[in-house]
Amino acid sequence: MSVPILELRNVSKTFPGLRALDRVSFSVSPGEIIGLIGRNGSGKSTLVKVLAGIHRSDRGSEIVLGARGRMGSDPEDRPQMHFLHQELGLVSMLTTIENLNLSNDVGKARILPVARKRERRRAEELIGHLGAHFDVTKPVGELAPAERAIVAIARVLGRWTHRQNVLVLDEPTAALERSGVITLFDAVRQAASDGAGVIFISHRLDEVMELADRTIALRDGVVVADLATSDCNYDQLVRLIVGPDVATEQHQFNRDVGKPLLSVRGLRGSSSRGSKVRVTSLEVRAGEIVGVAGLLGSGRDELLGLIFGSRVGSVSEMTIADQNLGRPNMRTALSLGVGYVSADRARDGVIMSFSARENLTLPWLRPLTRHFGRLDASAERYDSKKWLGMVGLQPLKPEFRLMIFSGGNQQKVALARWLRTQAKILLLDEPTQGVDVAAKAAIYDLMLSAAREGTAVLFSSSDARELAALSDRVLVMCDGTIAKTLEGTSLTEANIVQESHGFV
Repeated sequence: MSVPILELRNVSKTFPGLRALDRVSFSVSPGEIIGLIGRNGSGKSTLVKVLAGIHRSDRGSEIVLGARGRMGSDPEDRPQMHFLHQELGLVSMLTTIENLNLSNDVGKARILPVARKRERRRAEELIGHLGAHFDVTKPVGELAPAERAIVAIARVLGRWTHRQNVLVLDEPTAALERSGVITLFDAVRQAASDGAGVIFISHRLDEVMELADRTIALRDGVVVADLATSDCNYDQLVRLIVGPDVATEQHQFNRDVGKPLLSVRGLRGSSSRGSKVRVTSLEVRAGEIVGVAGLLGSGRDELLGLIFGSRVGSVSEMTIADQNLGRPNMRTALSLGVGYVSADRARDGVIMSFSARENLTLPWLRPLTRHFGRLDASAERYDSKKWLGMVGLQPLKPEFRLMIFSGGNQQKVALARWLRTQAKILLLDEPTQGVDVAAKAAIYDLMLSAAREGTAVLFSSSDARELAALSDRVLVMCDGTIAKTLEGTSLTEANIVQESHGFV
């Protein structure tokens, strides 16, 4: 048996009032791909941050990298660790070229000029290796979420200089289409065949089953399983994640659909890839859930932002709750009862440095204000605990800053803040991106419950299974237009995938 590249021995991490990791132990061998699974809040992201040195583990924890000994020894005598975090670690104002070069020496000496053409060619090659093609001179903040993920993945693989390293990928496929996933997996397998050890973290269990040699399951900071992936199926992995007491049955729902609450005619705008979005007509009724499907660059990523007014666009006619709007406008949309959850919650959806309570109540403080606009602190605490409890925030700590919570819990807060406003229309862009199966089920329940109460829900997703399970209708976008509407017996996962790819 080969000597492990990485060993974790009784690794624990405690935050005030929260034990995030509890004596976690496992090893990673050369050429091995390990799938690390667990629900949001199970400790996966905390473990990655401990390995990266962002968090310091508790006393008694031991992390051994390479045969020479503990992390912190001479870097020349041990393998390296390369990380791709959920937050991506990109600088929004810099271009793809500049982000890829942040940690690289691009010239032999600082006094020598940088070979700009060579830089651009290298960036385009790295991006193209992952199956993407976009303007590498554009600031990454202007790219779509999937394109930003591709830049971050390319930066990790572009720094690969040694054979026996540890590659840690934390939700790398969350914003990728299937073609991008396949390309990434090929690159990961190549790194493993060269002698690297890989830790692959994903909520997409089918991807774990496809890629990983071993699967390690975390629950409440504890390793509850460490087994060969070939020895388990999808349902067994779900049970390992959620535990024996969480229901996983399929939703059964029956809703009354009312009058149109959102009506759009002649919507125009530009996509992040330069193509034009041209939607002739779109309508969502009270109590209806309408999904939006489409590949990267189809216009799916831009549609909801154009309707809400967070992206620059124009419209011939837009009606929200019987009120005519001259053009998409965020302020007016909010005043008319529209809630919008962006696909990039850290940038557009919530304020990570604020507490969960502050994020929840910020959009609608009026019910909590008293004489002369004074905020009733006790009423705010009561309201936030009630709503955060309703959405299943774990742990239920409203005063914790949002950055401490897992991605799934952050998404619950992002959604709860608009449910609390009793929004008439919900625009949800990738509502379960980077969310585990248990948190995903909770978010589905929230969406279904809102629809039963008469809310019109329009949501965009790259997950065909999700669209088929939740939607009354699915709008399939291609080249900036709604190319197909699927409903009734035609609304299946297979048809969504087929129509999105333009198969005949």
